[in-house]
Amino acid sequence: MPLHPQTQAFVEALDAQAPIDFEHIDAPTLRAALVMPEPVAVDPVARIEDRSIDGAGGPLRLRLYVPEGAGPWPVTLYFYGGGFVAGRPEQSDHICRALARRAGTLVVSVDYRVAPEAPFPAAVEDALTALCWLRDHAGELGGDATRVAVAGDSAGGNLAAVLAQQARHHGIHLRHQLLFYPPLDAAMDTASWRELATGYGFTAALMRWYWRQYLPGLADAGDARASPLRERDLRGLPAATVFTAEYDLLRDEAEAYARALQAAGVPVALRRWPGQIHGFLLLAGLIDDAEPALEAAAAALRRALA
Repeated sequence: MPLHPQTQAFVEALDAQAPIDFEHIDAPTLRAALVMPEPVAVDPVARIEDRSIDGAGGPLRLRLYVPEGAGPWPVTLYFYGGGFVAGRPEQSDHICRALARRAGTLVVSVDYRVAPEAPFPAAVEDALTALCWLRDHAGELGGDATRVAVAGDSAGGNLAAVLAQQARHHGIHLRHQLLFYPPLDAAMDTASWRELATGYGFTAALMRWYWRQYLPGLADAGDARASPLRERDLRGLPAATVFTAEYDLLRDEAEAYARALQAAGVPVALRRWPGQIHGFLLLAGLIDDAEPALEAAAAALRRALA
């Protein structure tokens, strides 16, 4: 189907902005330029608080979204997007609020290190540190360490997928992985990369720039901790919910990963959102489809963490 009219208006507004010179821009300048609109409505939660734990690169901030009611709650470890370069937990605030309230889960959003200041595998190290800490300390937060899911949008979806693979090496059983339009292969060579490279807000030039910051020289592109689609053994991984967008250049690699999981015997719910673009969940209040997508995501977590 064509772009949703609301999405078309958003894309046209982006196209009217001055183009970015990806040959010369630095990370601080790009971060300042990428300003997302604030969601119009957010879900109420009992409270939000920040914790700090020891990480490989120093203190690692965790932002907790505590649902109403009494624990112990299941736990969802969340990773924000931003191409491994731009973004903060606050960027995904309304997503974390929605999952906490609607799925009845304690959401722990990880403020992982970003490139180019901290390139690969720093973000993976932080993700694993947070998961191992939760394994040992979930009870202190009112959480249930036997009911844990990982989730993330865009680059955060990459980290969630990587963590689902890495958890088995540390004896940690996860209930679910919830992946919103993730980049899963640094090869950047799918049909959707070629067909949707420009004209839909999120461009191939931007994603290539992100990969260069995260993987300097792309020397680690074949490492499954960067490109989880390259992992050869997907057996025994937690069940997955994968959302893709019709007009997202990352669409094909995310759907290929869903098929690979299914071929390995992993239960997968794959849903492509027609007429939508990369990052549409961040546009709650501007794009109507964000609301049913959040509701579907929360429903998937409710079932998985029951």
